[in-house]
Amino acid sequence: MRILIVTDAWHPQVNGVVRTMTRVISECEEMGHEVRLVYPAMFRTLPCPTYPEIRLSLFARRRIKSEIEAFGPEVIHIVTEGPLGLAARRICLQRGLPFTTSYHTKFPEYLSARVPVPISFGYKFMRWFHGPSKGVMVATPTLARELAAHGFDNLRPWSRGVDTEIFHPHPQPAIDLPGPVFIYVGRVAIEKNLRAFLTLDLPGTKLIVGDGPAREKLEKEFADAVFVGAKQGEELVRHYAAGDVFVFPSITDTFGLVMLEAMACGLPVAAYPVAGPLDVVGQSGAGILSEDLGAAARQALEISPQFCRDYALQFSWRACAGQFLDNLWPIGSNAFGGADRQTGLASATPEFPTALQPHPGD
Repeated sequence: MRILIVTDAWHPQVNGVVRTMTRVISECEEMGHEVRLVYPAMFRTLPCPTYPEIRLSLFARRRIKSEIEAFGPEVIHIVTEGPLGLAARRICLQRGLPFTTSYHTKFPEYLSARVPVPISFGYKFMRWFHGPSKGVMVATPTLARELAAHGFDNLRPWSRGVDTEIFHPHPQPAIDLPGPVFIYVGRVAIEKNLRAFLTLDLPGTKLIVGDGPAREKLEKEFADAVFVGAKQGEELVRHYAAGDVFVFPSITDTFGLVMLEAMACGLPVAAYPVAGPLDVVGQSGAGILSEDLGAAARQALEISPQFCRDYALQFSWRACAGQFLDNLWPIGSNAFGGADRQTGLASATPEFPTALQPHPGD
């Protein structure tokens, strides 16, 4: 298939959306599909208010139209609800082109955390944006249930993966700190609820790996925590190796890819029992979920690193890319007279990995 992907989130941003799309595109190309990307660096941009690391694209419609005409995509996937996503959505509706979307970020909750806007306003916008989509791809059953409760009726499963060859227990930690070391990896921003982690009464050291608009303030307020900034590649893996427990305090993430990375590196997870952790960790035994995050972190110290590693091995990027293609396939086939479907998977019905199946009684 010829797949056009439109995203407001791309390099040099460091987040789960960028990591997911980078790997999925690579897997799709390895399976013989042709992918063209529309991303912010192709346009004039300005920094997003309160979040300058994110660039907002300007005057995008003409360029996106020309990309569609030149590439002749069989399917169009819109990743984000930003300026590029809005422009692509409008063009598709004007031209009668079917498209899919994905729900990566709890935008209503994030917006409400930053400005005095009711969460209901954010969900009204999200229903409007995703309503015409032929399929809204969501990462977990819990998120699907939440969105269904908010009036979404075109949801499709799309799980995530982790490269267990890159993320593995490393023999040389990047930093030597008094243990036990409770580590967080991710954006340092208000919506990540980091204060809930940093205020915990825990032994040893709290290690924060990442950057973001809240870092300067939190670093001054919590002088006993160690902030090392954003890390990538082997350097990131070596920082995971410095930890004993991965603490994930967010209550608004739709998945939490860093939890998979941490478990692949042999770290148990401590988190709240909310969407994301409920699905990624659940009752696997590779972590502790509790409303008492401090108790969860202390209990997680007892979990075997090898058990966490073994659990993470079931998540693959090839399966993730296969789900993505399966979600596109009916659209490309119906709209363009039968695209060449080569996902590399035997099943034509997308499902969540075993770890992400809905719980009994759901």
